[in-house]
Amino acid sequence: MNHFERAAQAMQWLIEHQHEQPSLTELAKAMSVSEFHLQRLFSDWVGVSPKRFLQQLTIERLKSGLRHDATGALLNHAFDAGLSGGGRLHDLFVGLEAMTPVEYRDGGANLTLRWDVFATKFGDMVVAQTTRGICVLAFVDAEQKPETLILERFPQAQLLQGDSDFRDDLTALLDGVMRAQPRRALPVLVKGTNLQIQVWRALLTVPFGKVVTYQTLAKQVNRPAAVRAVASCVAANAIAYLIPCHRVIRSSGVLNHYRWRPERKAALIGWERVLSDPSPEIKRL
Repeated sequence: MNHFERAAQAMQWLIEHQHEQPSLTELAKAMSVSEFHLQRLFSDWVGVSPKRFLQQLTIERLKSGLRHDATGALLNHAFDAGLSGGGRLHDLFVGLEAMTPVEYRDGGANLTLRWDVFATKFGDMVVAQTTRGICVLAFVDAEQKPETLILERFPQAQLLQGDSDFRDDLTALLDGVMRAQPRRALPVLVKGTNLQIQVWRALLTVPFGKVVTYQTLAKQVNRPAAVRAVASCVAANAIAYLIPCHRVIRSSGVLNHYRWRPERKAALIGWERVLSDPSPEIKRL
């Protein structure tokens, strides 16, 4: 079992007991490991102590990050300022393009998708791209077949597995993105309804290390009364991480569903918040 899968066990237990605000001792006991072992696990995985990492995921800490944008101020500022400042980072390195209606309907017929699987701190990911951009980016667990995940989105497409150069290039690019240090822009090709695409574009303005609520997001797409519909659009996102749907949480601060496992969502949020913290404890792995 790799570092992430062990850490994911900790995330899962934490989510299940989030309201209890468990201690590090309780977490170690639940995982049947010593506190020393838990310390070593997190240090090797993300370069900080488990206490420091888990502090970023407490309900109080997550809710405190929402207070300043309870009326949608965070995203409004990003839109009003032309996506300037910290909120512009994702917009700069992710160029989102919508498929044509014909491409949307025909399931990828006449498309050749280069694809491969590569490793990240949060588990393996499968990527598929056309000449116009990345169209599938998803976390893959052991029981899943990567080709199946691609064909669920594009059943008529021709798949061509990439070579080592393709895989190495994407691994380096995604690693840079996950550290908020993108090497170059990444074009993304999506298929969805008008509302879905509008919501996904809004997600690109949520800064690295921050979280927003579904209510806030609904206001930004001028659908304040359609929170459920907006939440469904968030859940329908097929481009993991690059379109950061993991940065949307409930207003209660509770971490909820994520199509690639809720414990992975917790890990992603914790990782980003740790990297955004200037504390000298953090090792830049």
